[in-house]
Amino acid sequence: MDINKKYAMDIPGTTTQTTTIRKEPKDITKLKKIPDKNQVFEDSTTNKADVFVSLLTREIGEVPVKFISNHIDLTDGSTFLTKTSIKFNIDKIPRGQYFNIVNLKRINTIRRINKFFNAINNKIPKGGLFVGIVETYSTRKARLLRKYWFPFNWIYYSFDVLITRVFPKVPITKNIYFNITKGKNRVLSMAESYGRLYSCGFEMVEAKDIGDVQYFIFRKFREPLYDNNPTYGPFITLNRYGKGGNLFKVYKLRTMHAYSEYLQEYVYQQNKLAEGGKLKDDFRITTEGRFFRKFWLDELPMLINLMRGEMKIVGVRPLSRQYFSLYTEELRKKRIKFTPGLIPPFYADMPKTLEEIMESEMRYLEACEKNPIKTDIIYFFKAMVNIFFKKARSK
Repeated sequence: MDINKKYAMDIPGTTTQTTTIRKEPKDITKLKKIPDKNQVFEDSTTNKADVFVSLLTREIGEVPVKFISNHIDLTDGSTFLTKTSIKFNIDKIPRGQYFNIVNLKRINTIRRINKFFNAINNKIPKGGLFVGIVETYSTRKARLLRKYWFPFNWIYYSFDVLITRVFPKVPITKNIYFNITKGKNRVLSMAESYGRLYSCGFEMVEAKDIGDVQYFIFRKFREPLYDNNPTYGPFITLNRYGKGGNLFKVYKLRTMHAYSEYLQEYVYQQNKLAEGGKLKDDFRITTEGRFFRKFWLDELPMLINLMRGEMKIVGVRPLSRQYFSLYTEELRKKRIKFTPGLIPPFYADMPKTLEEIMESEMRYLEACEKNPIKTDIIYFFKAMVNIFFKKARSK
């Protein structure tokens, strides 16, 4: 091991510092002076790798260090360790000098999270790891409910949900909330946290709840997407394939956490599809979102697409890139010949597997080629019977 390698350490505070351990003549490593709360053994027998790991252990504990060490060699000098929520402290890291970056500051405290993630993406090579910490909805809930006795803990938690989760998403209160908090110490769902990371060019390696926070490890696999118009409020627009294979914006009420659209492939790879063709165990769906889906409330804004001629009443549903890629080439070519619809053949045939869904859509499209008006009328009434009498519902 090169004894003159640097071990980057951002000492808690407002700026990032780099602690360099140098080999002195006739003696071995000495640690340059750092604040007392980060001081470790100034022992002539302590090598730089031990100092680095000792500082990290002292800051976050043995369990998180062990979790990180499963993926990163903390002793080879290729990892930059920092504790910052300021993008400037990331920008000043020499590009290409480190393979991994570990940030011990919760991402909840970062004002412009995506810009911060993009800066990290810019500093490490493809395949490099980013380790971070987030307080998710679930970890925050557990912490707050332990804070006070029942029922005061639930009263406190209810107000916290209102202020930190509802206010930031309602147009009337959104600006007030962000003017006061400056976007810091926000509450983030697991889906939003992961979605932001995926949009910024990272992919999941592993995540683990430790104490009151979640530690995550993501790998850089591409450059950031730089989405300038992410969907965050209650009304959203989603890119979907329409007639001619052209992408158009579908209007809907939000049923998933913000940035969930970037996680579709990840959720599919993890859980595959459930009965009915929906993604199985989809953690991206909110509690209110499940209610909206049950009664199709989320699809009411699609009437705008209907009035604009981008959709019709009966037809195959417009699909995202991920879902569209799961279909056979033959069906994809057939689908883009027709205008998508609000009421899909799914509700007429009630298929259970993806193969059955594709067969159902192929039958419908082939019938439409022969007699489109008659086919739509037949499928409309079949769907109404299943919806009103057999309680067919979207999940």
